[in-house]
Order: sequence, then C-alpha cells, then structure tokens
Amino acid sequence: MIPRARHVALAALSSALLVLSALTGIADAAANSAANSKVYAVPLATTQADVKRVAEHWKPDRLKVADNYSPATPGAKAAPTSEPQTATDQSNPVAAIRRTLAAQSVASAMPRKGKTATTMGKVYFRFGDKEYWCSASAVAARNRSVVATAAHCAYDSRQARAADSWIFVPNPGPNGEASQGIYVGAAISMHEDWSGKGDYDYDYAFVTVHRGFTWTKKNNSYAMKDIGRLQDNVGGQGLDLNKKPSTYSAFSFGYPAGPQPDRSNPFNGKKLRSCERGTTLWAAVAPAFDLQKGVQLQPCDFSHGASGGPWLIGWNENRGLGTLVGVNSLTWNRDAQGWYDAVSSPYFDTTTGEVYRHAASVRTISKVA
Repeated sequence: MIPRARHVALAALSSALLVLSALTGIADAAANSAANSKVYAVPLATTQADVKRVAEHWKPDRLKVADNYSPATPGAKAAPTSEPQTATDQSNPVAAIRRTLAAQSVASAMPRKGKTATTMGKVYFRFGDKEYWCSASAVAARNRSVVATAAHCAYDSRQARAADSWIFVPNPGPNGEASQGIYVGAAISMHEDWSGKGDYDYDYAFVTVHRGFTWTKKNNSYAMKDIGRLQDNVGGQGLDLNKKPSTYSAFSFGYPAGPQPDRSNPFNGKKLRSCERGTTLWAAVAPAFDLQKGVQLQPCDFSHGASGGPWLIGWNENRGLGTLVGVNSLTWNRDAQGWYDAVSSPYFDTTTGEVYRHAASVRTISKVA
C-alpha cells in the first residue's frame, strides 16, 4: 500500500478500459525457443475482410464525434458486449529474439515526402459496445508499420481480451479529420507480464498496422483509398533502450482530455500537448498497479487521454523526430494539490527491444482497398 504520508494520487492516463477476448499468439511461434521469450502477441485484423469491417466502423461521421467519448479508468466497470468476440484457447508466446539484436537502438526515419514527420496521433478502438481512444506514435521499423502506445490502450489483462476495431490516426484534425490516413491494427506485441497479470512495469505495446487508407466520397457514399505504409507517409521515431533515469530529460507528448484532481478541465483532447524537458528518476512505485520500477517524469500535468503518448529524447521540432524512451502510463498527484504534477512510464529495457523487434517483423496484407 502507498504510504498515506506521501499523499500520492495516481490514475491511468488512458481514455480506455480494456475489455475484450483472449486471442492466440502469432502462429509462427517456435516451440523450441518460445519458452525463453517474454513476448506475447495477439492478432487483430488479419485479412482484407477484417480490415474492411474495422474501416466500416470508423467512417467520417463516427470519427467526427470520437473525441467526445468518455474516458474510463482502471477499476471502472467494463462496457457490456452485445456481440460474440473472436476467441481461441491458445495463448502462446512468440519465438525468442536474440537479446543482442533486441538491445540495438533504432534510428528515426523521415517520411518519403516532406521535410517534417508527423508521427504522433490517436488510437481509437472498441471495448464491448463503447468506443475509446488513447495517444500513440509511429516508430521506425523494418516493416514500416509499427505504432507505440500503452499496453492498456490495446489489451485488458484482467479479462484476457484485446481491443476490437483498433485504428491509428496520425495528426488527427479537431473534428475527426484523418488527412494522413487511417491504419488498422494487425497485431499487438507486448510483454507477457502485461497480458498475464497486468503488471504496469510492462504497460507498453507495439502494434503492427496495415497499410493506410483515406475515405473518398463517391455518389453519396464513402470508398476506401489505399495510401501505403505508415512510416512512408508520416515517418517514425527512433528507439533507445536501457536509458538510466536521472541521466536524461525527455519531452512527453499526448492528447490529455480528462479533469484534474480539482475537477477543472484545462484540456479537451483535440490538441497535441507536450511536457517539455522533464526530469526523469526512479520514483514510480504503486503496489495497486504491481508497479515496482516505474520511471517518473516531472513536472507534467497530463490527465486521462494522454496514455500511450511518447517520451522522446533528442527532440527536433523542425523535423518532428526524436528517440523513444518511454510512453505515458500513469499520471501522479504527488503533492496532493489541485493538479497532476508527474507522469510515469515503464522502463524500456532489452526485453522491450524484443517486443518491438517482433512487431517490426510481422507481415501485413499487401492491399487494403
């Protein structure tokens, strides 16, 4: 239990409570190495028909009001489901990746056109009958199709269920515009201790996405137009591992929307916000969330909705690129005043690299429309 003397109030930054069905690990898991793997993978949309089903859910009229969906927090009652969910009895980790390879850093990447990357955006998804959203960013990868976010923005470990109708929209407009495309999730890669017990030391996920599309209007109806791979269109942040807290400061980004502890509402979730050059330290411990080694960044007043947003070092505003070292997971009110004053992230270690490398190796379909 957190000592009362510290008066620490914390909450999930997510605008989502994860609640969908247990799905199988990626089918290419090798039995002789899976026992050594900490990577757990869950397929989302795997066929063109799946992609089109998800796309149909997120037509422009729905995206226009998506920012109005109510945030939910851990411990809240799950949204009921009125339709059957895809499920299997298999729950296998994927084949282990060589740790020497996983520990390598990843360079950022510019988009194929333009001089500025626009990697940050929102993920939208469903849990049961309700829609939610979080923050996220594109990460450079060999398949040019990886999004980093918080694990609780993709998978509910309490019910062993993955999010349905999961999409990433980079640089969304204030009224649901998706000028740089909509990217349907193909597979979630995460740490097995998140999927198995909801350990917030591993509250990160790398989601492989399909080729993007935009909606075009034809004869009073909408049609999908394939626009290519995520990284080619928006670029990708770099990735660094094993960065010791207190040896660096970072920028944190996200789309906060929830109220502060004093019930004020300074954010509406429609604008990308940043906490600039916050100091990092080993200070995030929360037994209720099974959090033992969280990295804290302060000052930062983010609220619900900023979950999954990137922590970046080496941030270059003109290029829109930096290097990912964490994601927003929990927000803290350490001084017990009216506003949140810090955010925390899981520590990105070599195993994080294994999870990322798996996401970067997942293949997606060659055409979505």
